Amino acid sequence: MATEARPVPAGTGAGASRRRVLTTAALGSAFAALPGRAVGAEPGASREGAHGGTDHDRGGERAGADGRASRDGGALVRPAESTAKDWAHVAAELGREGSMLGRQIYRTAFPRTDLHVVSHGVTVSPQLAIGSHVSFIRYADNTILTMGELAVTETELHRVTGALQSHGIEQTAIHNHLLAHTPRLVWIHTHGHGPDALPLARGLRAAFACTGTPPAKSSTTPAKKLKLDTAGIDAALGTAGTVYGSVYKSVFRRRETMTDGNYILPLGSGATTALSFQPVGGGCAAVSGDFAVLAGEAQDVLDALQRGGIGIVELHNHGLADTPRMFFIHVWAVGNAVKLARALRRAVAATNVAPAGGAEGGE
Repeated sequence: MATEARPVPAGTGAGASRRRVLTTAALGSAFAALPGRAVGAEPGASREGAHGGTDHDRGGERAGADGRASRDGGALVRPAESTAKDWAHVAAELGREGSMLGRQIYRTAFPRTDLHVVSHGVTVSPQLAIGSHVSFIRYADNTILTMGELAVTETELHRVTGALQSHGIEQTAIHNHLLAHTPRLVWIHTHGHGPDALPLARGLRAAFACTGTPPAKSSTTPAKKLKLDTAGIDAALGTAGTVYGSVYKSVFRRRETMTDGNYILPLGSGATTALSFQPVGGGCAAVSGDFAVLAGEAQDVLDALQRGGIGIVELHNHGLADTPRMFFIHVWAVGNAVKLARALRRAVAATNVAPAGGAEGGE
């Protein structure tokens, strides 16, 4: 629902403290001079400026925008509603149109159609596992949060991370979605937070320019009927999935209220279990996806996956300042689609999630 340097504990270094002071002063002046208008953030300091300092800098209980307080005592800030028109300047900067997920998340996909990726003999579609995406969220304090995930080749990795860091976009995870695949890919979760969406979008565009990600197509391809028993998959998983390009996707949302620092994440952002089925013939599918789990759920999910013959690719984080602390288990399997769905359902049942309704909210 990417994604998503982070604030560091007080005393970590004079450079960090100086940057925090300068950024906070700059943002305060900008907001005072231009009420209601977003302005650019200093590269590398956007998160600290938006959050008003580190956990150690804040203290005392302050009522948040929803009447609650965060675990560290800072104010909780709600996401604000927006429309696709509100993000026209971001679309222009990114060079492609996005779409709204609900009323609070503006999401743009960057499929890696330039790559021919093969894993365990299966040609992997961009929608199954090799697409990139970024999302933008406006908050009640008029700041902007961007989270995303970039699929890059190993040869692109260092150029991409350099471009992100030079524009103040943070990396919160660098990991795998696939094993035994060619060419070798790496997935980067990104995070940026500041008073203006344009510098954030500009940094993301610079990162994409370091990859072979092709430009947006002028027309979209209508959804096609997949050669899968989608009704059987729905029955096995207990939710209705959605055709998403060349795959069938089922999504589950965490029931907890999720926060990133002092900012409440909208439903479907940052904490979803998303499972995609790509037909490979004969009622079989390649399945790729990830489970959003709490620490206390992880072992039960891993056990259910192992017992169901589902391959485990990775156990890791997507964010650095999320509450409750979330971990993600990436999976891979090839076999009868309905049987795999039944096995996945047992792992889903070990987590505190609710059906999200197809591809919506798969961050």
